[in-house]
Amino acid sequence: MSTKADRIKRMKSPEIPAELADRLPPGQVLTERFPILHEGEVPVYDIDAWNLKIFGEVDAERVFTFEEIKSLPLTRVVCDIHCVTRWSKFDTVWEGVRFRDLLELLKVKPEAKHVMIHADNDYDTNVPLDDLIRDDVLLAYHYNGSPLTDKHGWPLRLVVPHLYFWKSAKWIRGIEFMKEDRPGFWERNGFHNYADPFKEMRFSGEAFDIPEDEWVRKEFD
Repeated sequence: MSTKADRIKRMKSPEIPAELADRLPPGQVLTERFPILHEGEVPVYDIDAWNLKIFGEVDAERVFTFEEIKSLPLTRVVCDIHCVTRWSKFDTVWEGVRFRDLLELLKVKPEAKHVMIHADNDYDTNVPLDDLIRDDVLLAYHYNGSPLTDKHGWPLRLVVPHLYFWKSAKWIRGIEFMKEDRPGFWERNGFHNYADPFKEMRFSGEAFDIPEDEWVRKEFD
């Protein structure tokens, strides 16, 4: 059985129109619709019981409720997003809390250089801490002026526009600060550890077989 990485490698790489060359990464196709892909089933939450745990290389662990997250300064970001499955969508609008604003409330140890984002369905993804403190990186709870839908990651998702979109984990439940890097779910299964779309950092070497019905549910908004 082939892996998701193998399937994407077999996709034909499209030509980029000249007028989009500075904005559309190599191998991508522009879409007006928003494809919905995720690993596993869509979680169902009791928002009053939901929380976000902060742990790892911190002086003190913390747990935030959804109301506490929403009480933090609101930031609006307009950005392009790029999926490793070769679609890109321009000018998406997100609202939420800047990761770096949340960071100001935490006592992160100086040796913490990497972060693992933990989500439901046993999903996780690794991102360098320096990448998360950029101006446009959000813990988002609104999309296009409305609360996130469940299929887009309600109540809270990460948005990291400058990396392939699997790094922008849906349904996040934990943020783990780490001294050393370690690979997340897709990074353990054939995908690049860093994932810069403009350098086409799509794939790594090692991969494990994942049945197709376990790794994708595809719809459109």
